[in-house]
Amino acid sequence: MLNKRFRFHSRGGVNYVYKHSKTIRTAKLSLVHAENKRGFQRFAVVVSKKVNKTAVGRNRIRRRFYEAIRLYKKTHNFDVPKDFIFVVYSKEFLNCSFSELEKVVASLIEESMI
Repeated sequence: MLNKRFRFHSRGGVNYVYKHSKTIRTAKLSLVHAENKRGFQRFAVVVSKKVNKTAVGRNRIRRRFYEAIRLYKKTHNFDVPKDFIFVVYSKEFLNCSFSELEKVVASLIEESMI
């Protein structure tokens, strides 16, 4: 699981990112990202009830994304002070392979750095 320091703790931070952000959209998910003044990254994963009706399924998707983000941070060691919000639109992430999920997360984060 991603360290608590790198996650959002209030709705205010998420609202700020939505107001001052840029968005990268794909067919299955979006990445909303914005600069911050904290000196480190923060991440959030949003999974709607439209994606999966059960909380168990939504939480599984969320945990898989947080683990992919944690591994990306560990291997790539990037320290850009930004906030990232992954918005999931597809239930395919519930059963896709973890390596595929890691590739999707890495490509979106790298695209946001450009």
